[in-house]
Amino acid sequence: MNTYKRLTPCIFIHDGKAVKWFDNSEVLSDDVVGLAKQYCESDAKELVVFDLSETDEQHDVAINLMKQINREIHIPMLAGGNIKRLEDAKKIIYAGAKYVILNPAKDNFVDMLNEVGMRFGKDKIAISVDKIDSSVVEEYNESTIVLIEDKIYRLSKSKDMFDSKIDFSEFKLNTDGLIPVIVQHYKTDEVLMLAYMDKDAYEHTLETGKMTYYSRSRKERWVKGETSGHYQYVKSLMLDCDNDTILAKVDQIGVACHTGSPTCFFQALAGNNSKELNPLQVFESVYATIEDRKLHPKEGSYTNYLFNKGIDKILKKVGEEATELVIAAKNPNPEEIKYELSDFLYHAMVLMVERGVTWDDIVKELADR
Repeated sequence: MNTYKRLTPCIFIHDGKAVKWFDNSEVLSDDVVGLAKQYCESDAKELVVFDLSETDEQHDVAINLMKQINREIHIPMLAGGNIKRLEDAKKIIYAGAKYVILNPAKDNFVDMLNEVGMRFGKDKIAISVDKIDSSVVEEYNESTIVLIEDKIYRLSKSKDMFDSKIDFSEFKLNTDGLIPVIVQHYKTDEVLMLAYMDKDAYEHTLETGKMTYYSRSRKERWVKGETSGHYQYVKSLMLDCDNDTILAKVDQIGVACHTGSPTCFFQALAGNNSKELNPLQVFESVYATIEDRKLHPKEGSYTNYLFNKGIDKILKKVGEEATELVIAAKNPNPEEIKYELSDFLYHAMVLMVERGVTWDDIVKELADR
């Protein structure tokens, strides 16, 4: 196993705040999510989060913060603490943690190791230890090892954030020694841009999780977003049947094009330029508008009226729209269903924004069922 250790930032959550250490409850930051974003933007390779809650209410707060952290960062999150049963591990994984951290010092460790391994796979488990030696690595070689001392380290099977299943030497390159990369948004499948990679750019992409290219004009490595802040974070990399083109699905921060356009492909050449409607893209767009209304209220806005009235009013409207949908479904005209269902979904999204639930959360929940 190719192992190494590196410094990894760690957040200890107690009573909804970030504290200094397991046994030091001095508050480091009231803004846990903001602290996580700060670590992410400082080029951390992963983030460790521990729940130090003492009550069920505090535990729920910590899980909710983990969900918010996962939505805001673009690096793997390892999370643990307060894991008493399988349900606790499930909550952490469903909150977006790439690994759930188990402690061998706990009495229920063996049971949890087996239960979590059977339910989610041992590759979802991280083991926290106070020292690392060859026997520890050998015993838990299917798991990630987290060293807990006065600093936090992770012992990994690979130094790269992503492992390539095909070596770069097997790619078919063009005459310049480059391979073209088609870049798509991972949510909407919108094609954002076309760029090129050499071996160095490809390996840097795997290591950092940030899309890195070879700039043909500057003749040097180019991390997308390094100057603009419009980074592209890797979600997946696929190779075509001829091994000569990479398809990258990314989480695009800001815009992809240097002109300020969301995509580099905006100049119509031929054919029908009418925009096809991507369902998730429409939902995300409406959600973003509702979220913006909450953050930046507008006078006369019905959405702001609902937010101002509070959760009881929002729930009342969701219930009313659900009833109207049921009544419409009893009628033979499907047009009524479309109208009432659209109203219901809008009010449901107001509820989602009010309670901090995103479409990503819903999609992941449905995918896990």
